[in-house]
Amino acid sequence: MNNSEGTLARIDEIARDVLGFAEPRPAQQEAAAALASGRDCLAVLPSGAGKSAIYQIAAIALGGPAIVVSPLLALQRDQADALRERGLVAVTVNALSGRTARDDADALLRSGRPGFIFLGPEQLARDDVRASLTRGPVRLFAVDEAHCIASWGHDFRPDYLRLGAVIDAFPARPAVAALTATAAPPVRQEIIGRLRLRDPRQVIRDFDRPEIHLSVRAFHRADDKEQAVLANVRDQAGTGLVYTATRKEAEAYAALLGVLPYHGGLARAERVRAQRAFERGATVVATSAFGMGIDRPDVRFVVHASVPGSLDEYYQEIGRAGRDGQAAGAICCYRAEDLGMHRYFASALPDERDLAAVAGAADRPVGRRELAARTGMPPLRLAELLNLLEAVGAVRLRRQVEPADDPPDPAEAAARAAELARHHRSVERSRVEMMRRYAEMTDCRRRFLLRYFGEAVSEACRHCDNCDAGLSRPSVPTGTFSPGERVEHREWGPGLVLAAEGDRLTVLFDEYGYRELATQVVSRKHLLTPA
Repeated sequence: MNNSEGTLARIDEIARDVLGFAEPRPAQQEAAAALASGRDCLAVLPSGAGKSAIYQIAAIALGGPAIVVSPLLALQRDQADALRERGLVAVTVNALSGRTARDDADALLRSGRPGFIFLGPEQLARDDVRASLTRGPVRLFAVDEAHCIASWGHDFRPDYLRLGAVIDAFPARPAVAALTATAAPPVRQEIIGRLRLRDPRQVIRDFDRPEIHLSVRAFHRADDKEQAVLANVRDQAGTGLVYTATRKEAEAYAALLGVLPYHGGLARAERVRAQRAFERGATVVATSAFGMGIDRPDVRFVVHASVPGSLDEYYQEIGRAGRDGQAAGAICCYRAEDLGMHRYFASALPDERDLAAVAGAADRPVGRRELAARTGMPPLRLAELLNLLEAVGAVRLRRQVEPADDPPDPAEAAARAAELARHHRSVERSRVEMMRRYAEMTDCRRRFLLRYFGEAVSEACRHCDNCDAGLSRPSVPTGTFSPGERVEHREWGPGLVLAAEGDRLTVLFDEYGYRELATQVVSRKHLLTPA
């Protein structure tokens, strides 16, 4: 038996005898085997595909402590409980943990024994936590919900930005696992870059969820849309999720439907109450703050009361339906005006003078409250500017705001941060436009959605509202460029062709995001050339 066969046999044995699986799925086996051999891995698998099993199997095979970074306290708790039920060592260290949990984690690291330490990303801002991680031979560093590190991702979290530096600080670098359910091509590239993955094995499985029927219902009047949302929820068999754009909407629809709301502005006890009700089978009305890491298989529908700001967000939210493989529905109630809020947030840019003022005021370690008083910035505005300044290497965000090692001068830091913000806004505007195209199109929705995520699909799905109505058209190649081909635009630079048919090209540009181009104009003006 060669090394590869031996590793696969060991993976199967751990899955069966330690974790209780009949056998790992092929994607789980492939990713876990790469990690068990010491190689980094980026695993992009659909919701419900068992991503947590990948790092669990790999960590046991590697035979030492594993660090698991997860943004959700409830998910940390559930996964740690499940591992302990299997007789494994698992410790959670987060904002709610006491001194005992930190001591247990430290003891596990010093011992070098197999076990799991679950951390919230914000914990890695603590000097004592980062120092403790270097005290033992960490064998695996797993980043769950890895799209949170990417500015292209729909759920960007600044706390994730320090993970690359944390990984590099280990005396003996562990294997690194990056796991997510939603990662369009630019998100994958940014995950690899920001986590500094080394020649990662990329395990990317089919994004298609054919059991979910896709439909969009368009309205001109707000009250017509509201009545349709209520009717669509009441008409569905089983229970599900209703997503809204704002906290106010979530509470209003929850009251009208007689169910619980969930959003980030509620007290923790109220959020836990809604989470528990959902786990017991109730429908919940929520903002996008709800759902990451949920593990309920029988969600029969997802209704969007307002259109999301991107297809990335939309895909992850509808992916919470039908995890048992049974028929489910995704209904998006759409008004063009609803995109106005997303366009607004995608157009606002920070003032360079404000960025320079914050960079200059952070010339020594300073608390955020004091920094807000020095600069006159409201807390939320200050947080946005600090995130940009940290991303360009001007400050470090720990318990206090600290100047980075050899930072640029305030004016240069402000210029770099403003340019980064412009890039982010360009990307966001393009994503809003792709969401609009999806909502207003009269062609196969699933084909468009899968192409957005980089899958070359030619056939119509016959399981969306446009296919049901006979509107979807056969795919006709443009005869110029092909999906998957790298191209160069005279103004927008390098990009990747996602779709090429009829009179239209869809290209994902590295710096400017998603663009749709008329093939006739591209040919006449020679806008694109093969890269």
